[in-house]
Amino acid sequence: MTQVVEFNSLKARTYSRLGQRGAIFGLGIFDAIGQNPNLVVLTADLATLSGLERFKNQYPDNFYNIGIAEQNMLGVAAGLSAEGFLPVATTYATFLSLRSCEQVRHYMGYMQQNIILIGSGAGLSMGFSGNTHYSIEDLAVMRAIPNIVILSPSDAGQAVKAFHAAVELKNPVYIRLSGGLNCPIIYKEEFTFAVGKGIRLKEGEDIQIIATGMMVHKALAIAEILAEKGVSAEVVDMHTIKPLDASIISRNKRMIVTLEEHNVLGGLGSAVAECLTLERNAPCLLRIGIEDTFLSPGDPDYLLEQAGLSVEKVVAKVENKLESLV
Repeated sequence: MTQVVEFNSLKARTYSRLGQRGAIFGLGIFDAIGQNPNLVVLTADLATLSGLERFKNQYPDNFYNIGIAEQNMLGVAAGLSAEGFLPVATTYATFLSLRSCEQVRHYMGYMQQNIILIGSGAGLSMGFSGNTHYSIEDLAVMRAIPNIVILSPSDAGQAVKAFHAAVELKNPVYIRLSGGLNCPIIYKEEFTFAVGKGIRLKEGEDIQIIATGMMVHKALAIAEILAEKGVSAEVVDMHTIKPLDASIISRNKRMIVTLEEHNVLGGLGSAVAECLTLERNAPCLLRIGIEDTFLSPGDPDYLLEQAGLSVEKVVAKVENKLESLV
C-alpha cells in the first residue's frame, strides 16, 4: 500500500510552484516507489521536460527512456505489466491519446494491463508549439475505450493525490495534466480524493457549474462574478471523467454548465449530457469548451481568450443562456 502523504498549505504551495507534472514526477513519485518497488517509469524522450532527471539518477533500474516512439513505449509498458511491474508511461497528452491510440485500446482497454498513462500539456498549455502539440481531443478518445479510468485533476496537489490513487487502483488509468508552473491552488488544506466522486466546492441555488482540470479555478471566479449579478452558482470539481459521478449532477437547478479545456464534443460536457438524457425532466445544459475547431498558436491565455474560455466570456455565455430561458 502507498503511504498516505500529509497534505497541508505548505505542500499545496510547493506543488503549485512545480505545476502538476513537476509535483508528480519531482515529489509524488518518490513516495510511491518507496512503497511500490516494482514501479517503473517510461518516457518518450521527455525526461528533462517532465522533471524526471532526479528519478532517473536515483532509480536508474526503474527508468526507461524509449525515445520518440510512443507506440513502442506502450508496448514495452504492456510487457512490463505482464511481468508484474507497475508501468507509469508519460509524454505529451496529444501523443499518448492519438499516436498511441491503437496500443492503448489493445493493451489497456482489451487486455486490461495495469498501466498508468500520464498525459502532460493537455488542453491548451502547449499552444506555443502549435496545433500538433496542444490536446483538445484526448478525453473523447480515452472515454471511447472500455475499462480505462480517466482522471483530470484541478491543481497540482490534487494531481499528486490522483497519482497515488491510480497506483492503488490496479486498473488502466489515464491522468490528464494541464497548466504550467505556479498553477492556481484549489485545495489549501487536507481533502478527500476518491476516484469517481466529484467534489462540491461551492453551494449555489440557481445554476450548477461542473468543471474539470484548470477550468475549476476559472469556475470559482465565474461564480463570484455571477453572484454579484444576482445569480447563485454551485461549483463542482469533476476530477474523474470516467467513471463519471452522476449522483453529484444537479436535477433541480435552472441550468447546468460544463466547463472544460477540451473540445465540446466527447469530453466532460458530453459525459454529463449522456447522464441527463436518462432523466425525464433534466435541467437545461450549457456545454462550454473549445467549439470543435483548431486555434491559432499562441500562449495559453491567448488561446483561452480565442476559444471563448476567459472568465469574462464564459460569464457572458452563461448570462445569455439564462436570459433565453426566461
